[in-house]
Amino acid sequence: MQIAYRARDITEAYIVAGLLNANGIETHVGGFYLQGAMGEIGAADFSNVHVEDEDLYPARQLVAEYEAKGHAGSAQEINDDK
Repeated sequence: MQIAYRARDITEAYIVAGLLNANGIETHVGGFYLQGAMGEIGAADFSNVHVEDEDLYPARQLVAEYEAKGHAGSAQEINDDK
């Protein structure tokens, strides 16, 4: 699996995962338990949306459209190192 999206918090990670799932891309949201360990403050940079390798490109296209519409705050798309 590849990281398709790094969200600023777990809520945004699940929103993006829902968007991808609605478009036929299976996701896994990582970092849920790490964020909880930080307490009730808004911990950041622990939430990632993972997709299968073959779904990485279409997932990133959908994320780009999501960000272009101004829905994403300070979240970042992860660049593929390959």
